[in-house]
Amino acid sequence: MLQDWHANAQKLKPETRLLIDGKWIEAGDGGSFASINPANGAHVADLSAATEADVAKATEIAKQRFDQGAWSNRPLRDRVATLYRFAKLVEENAATFALLDSIEMGKPISEMLNIDVPGSVLTLKFMAECVDKIGGTCPTTNSDALHYIMRQPLGVVGAITPWNYPMMMATWKIAPALAAGNSVVLKPSEDASLSSLLLGKLFLEAGGPEGVLNVIPGRGAVAGQALARSMQVDKIAFTGSTGVGRLMHEYAAQSNLKRVSAELGGKSPQIILEDVQDLDAVATKVARGLFGNQGEVCSAGTRILVARPIYDNFCQALAKAAPLYEPGDPLDPATIMGPLVNKPHQQKVLGFIDGAVAEGHTQVVGGAAHEAGDAGCYVSPTLFAGLDNTARIAREEIFGPVGCVIPHDGPDDAVRIANDSPYGLAAGIWTNNLTATHQIARDLECGMVWVNGYMNGDMTQPWGGWKESGEGRDKCLDALLENTQTKSVWVTLES
Repeated sequence: MLQDWHANAQKLKPETRLLIDGKWIEAGDGGSFASINPANGAHVADLSAATEADVAKATEIAKQRFDQGAWSNRPLRDRVATLYRFAKLVEENAATFALLDSIEMGKPISEMLNIDVPGSVLTLKFMAECVDKIGGTCPTTNSDALHYIMRQPLGVVGAITPWNYPMMMATWKIAPALAAGNSVVLKPSEDASLSSLLLGKLFLEAGGPEGVLNVIPGRGAVAGQALARSMQVDKIAFTGSTGVGRLMHEYAAQSNLKRVSAELGGKSPQIILEDVQDLDAVATKVARGLFGNQGEVCSAGTRILVARPIYDNFCQALAKAAPLYEPGDPLDPATIMGPLVNKPHQQKVLGFIDGAVAEGHTQVVGGAAHEAGDAGCYVSPTLFAGLDNTARIAREEIFGPVGCVIPHDGPDDAVRIANDSPYGLAAGIWTNNLTATHQIARDLECGMVWVNGYMNGDMTQPWGGWKESGEGRDKCLDALLENTQTKSVWVTLES
């Protein structure tokens, strides 16, 4: 099977051009950028790099198609049927999607097949099911008037997506926007654009109108900024760093005050209380929340807050669980951790590790580039102890397989430490104490809390954060409603 995935990867001939108005075109200035496989440094493809003029063209087309009603005025059940066909085509191309994201950003092929692709299909189906479930309201008023409130699509949604979940984050953005009747211009990360281009292709094959979903790979400082500044765009849906998220708001303010939804960084705590029984079993699950997807997860549970009486024993249990995540070939179905996305990011993560060692923190396990060779971007799972919440690695988002184990003196202290962060995306609680569970969940300053698990959920779960982790929600019905706007209609019945 291992050889089959490598052979299939060699056979791939992905689309690399821009998709604008249903046509595949080169960038206006002929510019391109290279996609590099982080597992071995091999060249994957050269992709067209959208210019400001290309972005302007895409947004103008998207606006025209919206105004023409090509999608926004399509009968609702037709829109549902199109999105269902879209989901079916995505499912039928699961192996191709899995290969594209694996060779571009290093995600294990097994994770793509078991999590990302099924999750993307589910997202499309869920949003399709919601299309004709959006209701307006008709408040009770005086007898001389009729007042009703409509929900209508925004117009053009600009989606800017990250490289850590290329396919799934793209569907999280485009599915609710399309379901609500908007046109979309999608700018994927330059580190992983190929699966987004395939999504654009399949939307057309499913019967989606030309120009309703446009895909424009390009550099963030050029194409991303142009999209966020566009006067034709009514909303930016962004997932990425907090720093760039701030820029999204600036660009919106400098242009047309477009809406911004932004799912940003995190430094999420996992709180382990004294009453947990099987430390090894809990440590294995905690490690998954920390090291999953190479730690390249905004909601990764990287601050492990452990009750002081069990601190030493839990550190030992977590150290035993960490080697389960030793990196390997992402095209090997047995691999559960691949390389980091690129060399600069690998060096950034190693810099955090070196800095923690220099500051005198105890390295429990890991702490170096993996021995897979100089060409790959591997980093071994790494844990530090002997530190508190003021340490740099406890304050800043690392976005790699690096965690810190911090002691706490009970539920109130754990909440204090957990909330002592500019971020507020997610948190985990590990305990059998029902009262403590609900008190801690109530007092945590974050958008998502998991109890005796981590990163569980389904499409009913609002995904997003508090504080500097952003605003707006992905998944769930709210995500669709955030791609609409209300209109109040007041009808006077007596003259």
